[in-house]
Amino acid sequence: MNKIARLETYSNTFVCFVRLTTDSGDVGWGQTSTYNADITATVFHRQVAPWALGADAFDIAGLVAHIEEREHKYPGSYRCRALAGLDTAMWDLRGRIEGKPVVELIGGRPRRLRAYASSMKRDITPEAEAARFLRLRDEQGFDAFKWRVGAECGRDADEWPGRTEAIVPTIARALGAGVAKLVDANSGFSPRRAIEVGRLLEAEGVGHFEEPCPYWQFEQTKEVADALAVDISGGEQDWDLAAWARMIEMRAVDIVQPDVMYMGGLARTLEVARMAAAAGLPCTPHSANLSLVTICTMHLLGVLPNAGKYLEFSIEGPDYYPWQQGLFLGDPFAIDGGCVTIPAGPGWGVEVNPAWLESASYQMSAASP
Repeated sequence: MNKIARLETYSNTFVCFVRLTTDSGDVGWGQTSTYNADITATVFHRQVAPWALGADAFDIAGLVAHIEEREHKYPGSYRCRALAGLDTAMWDLRGRIEGKPVVELIGGRPRRLRAYASSMKRDITPEAEAARFLRLRDEQGFDAFKWRVGAECGRDADEWPGRTEAIVPTIARALGAGVAKLVDANSGFSPRRAIEVGRLLEAEGVGHFEEPCPYWQFEQTKEVADALAVDISGGEQDWDLAAWARMIEMRAVDIVQPDVMYMGGLARTLEVARMAAAAGLPCTPHSANLSLVTICTMHLLGVLPNAGKYLEFSIEGPDYYPWQQGLFLGDPFAIDGGCVTIPAGPGWGVEVNPAWLESASYQMSAASP
């Protein structure tokens, strides 16, 4: 049995990579969730590593569940964000040892995936966003786009007055027929205002309305879902399996959007996807930056029977996400005809850039001799 002998983290404010080494010298790489990743690294060594060292390196679901139980006094998002680093490193380790990509380990195969171009920007005019989308359509072949409406947790305020009413028809009409159109409100609206905006979306042919109300207010989101024909999606922030069960049972959303890193890794995300499948709901995971989360989501979508129509693919470059640059060797995020290809190499099929690791803060937890 391969046992976990050493867990190392390489972190900065935005990203934390995890290297897992077994007592036989085999290695796997994972990542915690992004943002405040230096804090997450500390949580990892305090609340995750002590329970993982000496454990069976192949018992992914069992070890994840064990750590959840051992840390029951300290539940929450940070613990799950840290746990993701262990889970994803264990999947990579197993794939490298068996010589298979993770997608094959969970019953799928490497293939092309349709992607939607996901804009993160609100400080952009409707005209500039439309022009950006048209350029991406022509240059990279995207046929699905998501843009932002309202203001993040905006309590019905817009990013500036009238922006939502302007940007929806401007972009929808510029893209025209045959292109999937999605919007994200980031918890911006009350039910009344969300339904009002939803009517505009329906009139302009938008088919996906993400997180219309404060995400923690399931009843508000359900009120909107019940009132509109447009699909309501949500769940990117949620990590608690009990909350997921309630959200799905009450049909608060039409599409579930778990985030592999916020959830605590692939094993727990698969549980959410199975719950959704049993309820007849599609799963279009959240993957809003070009770190390991998007790679993991590619592998996940390659196996789900209830996979949504597309992969979320951030279109933001170094002007918006400078910290994304140089994380991996090569380009695992190449777009061809609006599609990405699930990496076929062992594990996640990517290699962390050694130059990035040299610039990061280092911590290590090791099993006792």
